[in-house]
Amino acid sequence: MKLLFIGDVFGSPGREMIKEYLPKLKTKFRPQAVIINGENAAHGRGITEKMYQQFIENGAHVVTMGNHTWDNREIFEFIDKATKMIRPANFPVDNPGKGMVFVTVGGKEIAVINLQGRAFLPPSDCPFRKADELIEEAQKRTSIIFVDFHAEATSEKQAMGWYLNGRVSAVVGTHTHVQTSDNRILDKGTAYITDVGMTGPYDGILGVDKDMILKRFLTSLPVRHDVAEGRKQLSGVIIDIEDKTGKASKIERILINDDHMFFE
Repeated sequence: MKLLFIGDVFGSPGREMIKEYLPKLKTKFRPQAVIINGENAAHGRGITEKMYQQFIENGAHVVTMGNHTWDNREIFEFIDKATKMIRPANFPVDNPGKGMVFVTVGGKEIAVINLQGRAFLPPSDCPFRKADELIEEAQKRTSIIFVDFHAEATSEKQAMGWYLNGRVSAVVGTHTHVQTSDNRILDKGTAYITDVGMTGPYDGILGVDKDMILKRFLTSLPVRHDVAEGRKQLSGVIIDIEDKTGKASKIERILINDDHMFFE
């Protein structure tokens, strides 16, 4: 099983990169499963139903979310109908949507789990205990379990990787929008990376217009978070997973921008 994950699609630049490069990545790597984090798809905050459907049409099997899940209020109108979209499972139990989904690709069932960290992010239920609960449920159906851990602190992400080591196929971090170079296979067969990175503007600051963010740092005044214009990038990982055991054997970073050209 080859699984392609693309991190934090940010605004129209990110959506354009998905449209342009996802077909090329599928041709090059031949993944059986494609997962996209889309929590910043709508102008950097949230997602719309049209954007969700476009990701599915572009080839995504699952769309994961994060702390901006509820920022675009349109989501309340469709999330319960969006069978291939999940939001962090450790949100309060009365929130709409779900935090885990099962998809069948190439005759193999995959469980995809979305969790959110608690360090430097809004309050939520314990992601570690919620992971225990969902993994126990998932293991009754499949050995291939993928976790998108949307968190701020690198220590919390590493802690989740080691906590789930050997129990899931992969733990990939999202949210900070900067790709880390620590992709590895942990000693019990779990693929791990602290942050997959962002798909969107290349010349902004975490996707936002750099002049606005510089003004914020220089003046401490509130500013608009406009999506940056100009060059674009795509960040992701491709993971090799053994079908029977669910153990990962390889995790490779994908970074496409003007300094890291894509070769087919």
